[in-house]
Parts: sequence; structure tokens; C-alpha cells
Amino acid sequence: MSFNYDFVKHRKIFFIFSSIITVLGIVSLLVFGLNLGIDYESGSKAEVQAKTSINAEDLSDTLNSVGLKPEEIPVLAGQNNQRASVAYNKVLSKDEIAKFKTTIKDKYGTEPSVSTVSPVVGRELARNALISVLIASVGIIIYVGLRFEFLMALAAIIALLHDAFMIIAVFSFLRLEVDLTFIAAVLTIVGYSINDTIVTFDRIRENMKKTRIKNKDVLAGVVHDSIKQTLTRSINTVLTVLVAAVALWIFGSESIRNFSIALFIGLMFGMYSSICIASQLWFVWKAKQLKKRNFKPADSQA
Repeated sequence: MSFNYDFVKHRKIFFIFSSIITVLGIVSLLVFGLNLGIDYESGSKAEVQAKTSINAEDLSDTLNSVGLKPEEIPVLAGQNNQRASVAYNKVLSKDEIAKFKTTIKDKYGTEPSVSTVSPVVGRELARNALISVLIASVGIIIYVGLRFEFLMALAAIIALLHDAFMIIAVFSFLRLEVDLTFIAAVLTIVGYSINDTIVTFDRIRENMKKTRIKNKDVLAGVVHDSIKQTLTRSINTVLTVLVAAVALWIFGSESIRNFSIALFIGLMFGMYSSICIASQLWFVWKAKQLKKRNFKPADSQA
């Protein structure tokens, strides 16, 4: 994209695009919900460690022979597939856990670790995750409001929530599992997104000090120039982090695969929102504020 592209002029396109994705995301959440892992739903999860490579189908058949077949094929990890993760949507009883451990120890020579999450704990984890995001949002509003101005703080928090929701929407669309690493990715993106937005707002503030803002067109010019001056930095930063996210996606274990996907999605929308949402929202609100300040009673009587 050319650096001469007028982001301010085409702001309505960005607003419409984000609105469409948001509506689709809400519909998806209402219809399908999220594919919650056992970290947030009741269930049991076992980690199997073997001295040799594990075959997922063979492990599943072995567990099926004792009445403990998992709902999904076990997830393998490790350099030679020597680790496997087995998940159940129900909480295994003490007898079932004992049977599971005995079966695995007889087959692979090592005792697995089995953890369970009750519905109460699952709800508590989900609530704590939401509280963490809300606390971060309030802190960001206070910081940006004091450092810059309230309108910038409001625009920044909307862009931040926009990024977080986009990750949630995509995970709902694709039916990807939401676990603890997903929350870690969302909080990571929250930090990245606000950092990128603050850099853009800081440049806008510096340029406004050098320019006499007479009308909406002059204000639009300041926003356009500020985005243009920080665009290269934003692109280079996101590309650098994307390389790491893609590397984790390709070469990382299955246990962090969803974390990498969430990180990738969030990074893309984080850069997009800083340029196309936060700055444009602030421009719209600031232009209205400027119009009110320049309005005189005599104008309405003319």
C-alpha cells in the first residue's frame, strides 16, 4: 500500500469493515459459542510421557479397550512424539483415574499425570480472565487519559477491545479451542495494541503542537501526516513479531498452537486498529469538538 494512501478520507470503509466482522462475530458467538477447553469447562486432562514414540490411534484404542476412550484423538508433542495429551469432557472418577494410570503404565512404563477441572473452577477461571482484561482496560484509560487526553483514551480502549473481540470472533468461526494459552495471547495483544496506538497518538500530539488547527481539513492533515510518519515503524514491528508467531505456529508443540494462532490474528488486527480505528475515531470526535468550539450564535442567525 502506498504511503500516500489517505486513511482519514477512507475511514468509513474501515468502520464498515470492522462493524461487519463484529456483527458476524456476535452472531457466531450466539449460535455456536466458543469451543471451550477443559480449562474453562469441567473435564479431565492427562499427560502421557513415554520412552518411545507414541501412536495416537494406538493409544486411543488402548484406552478404548478399558472403557476410557477419549472424545478426540490424543494430541502428540515432543521431538519424537514421546508425549501425548488426552482430554475428556467429563470429570473422571477416582476409579477411572486409577484404571487410566495402570493402563498407561503397563503399556509405556511410565505413570501419567491426570488433572481435573470442576464446573466451579472452570467458571472461576473464566471470570478471572475477564476481570484481568477489564482491569487492564481501566488502567489503560487512566494512563492514556492523563498522558494525552480523554478522547484518545476512549479511542484507544475501543481499539483494544476491538482487537480482543476479533480474536474471539475468529476462534468462534473456526471452532478453535479456547484454553489458558488463549487468554495469555489476548493479554499479550492488549499490550501490543495499546503500545502501537500510543506511538501514533504521540506523533499526532507532537504534530498538533506545530500546527494551528483551524478547521477539520487541517486536523485531517495532521492525522494523515502522523500515520504516514509512524506507518513504517508499525509495519516493521508487526512483521518482526509475526515471524516469531509463525515460527511458534509451525515448529512449536501442539499445546501452544492455538496461542500462536491467536497471537497471529491479534497482531494483524492490532496494527490495523491503531491506524484505521483508534486514530480515525479520535479524528471524528475531535472534529466535532472543534466544530462546536468554532460555532458562534451569530452563525445560526445569518
